[in-house]
Amino acid sequence: MANSVDELAVYQKALAATDALSAILARPTSRRDLDLERQLNRAAVQVSNIAEGFEQNTDRHFASYLYRARGSNREIRAQLRIAIDRARLTDQESATLAGRFEEVA
Repeated sequence: MANSVDELAVYQKALAATDALSAILARPTSRRDLDLERQLNRAAVQVSNIAEGFEQNTDRHFASYLYRARGSNREIRAQLRIAIDRARLTDQESATLAGRFEEVA
């Protein structure tokens, strides 16, 4: 059993995927669509649900937080599709990011 959330592979991968998404959102082409950028940022921040849930007293409570994080993860993948449609990301960029978030899910 992990002694801290930082020891969880899922948390480490979620942070790495979020960092990769943040790097793309920092590009000038992404910044032209502020609504999409904000939505992706809000969903990406929900990775913190993993950390928050880790501190809960029961596995059941932890699982609840993990489900919320998983829902936000799915939202990110849907928003990545919208980013392709709006020409903010290439198919390859979206596929790479979506693959990382799929692994976390």
